[in-house]
Amino acid sequence: ETMEVKQIVTYTDEGFSPSPLTIQAGETVEFKNESSREMYPASAMHPTHTVYPGTDIEKCGIAGAGMMFDACGNIAPGGSWTFTFNEKGEWAYHDHMNAQRFGKVIVE
Repeated sequence: ETMEVKQIVTYTDEGFSPSPLTIQAGETVEFKNESSREMYPASAMHPTHTVYPGTDIEKCGIAGAGMMFDACGNIAPGGSWTFTFNEKGEWAYHDHMNAQRFGKVIVE
C-alpha cells in the first residue's frame, strides 16, 4: 500500500506558511486553516483564479471542479482543503476572502 505524500501549508492570522513550498509533481498539499476566520485558497489571479491550468472560478460547482486549484468556497477555522499538483511550475495562490494573503507552491 503506497502512502500518499502530503505536504501541509498552514493558514494563520499572519497568512500562509511555508511559502514558497517546493514539492514534486503529483504530491498533495493540505491547506490547514488555523486562523480565527474562514479562508478560501485559490490559484492566482484574484478574482478569476485562472493561472493554474484548467482552473477558473466560474467553473466552481460544475463537474470537474475537484481538479481545480480553487477551494470553490470557504474553509472554516479548524478545517482543511487538499489539492494534488500535477502541473509543473510556480503557482501563486491567495485567500479569496482576503487577497492580501498569498503564497506560492513550486512544483518540480
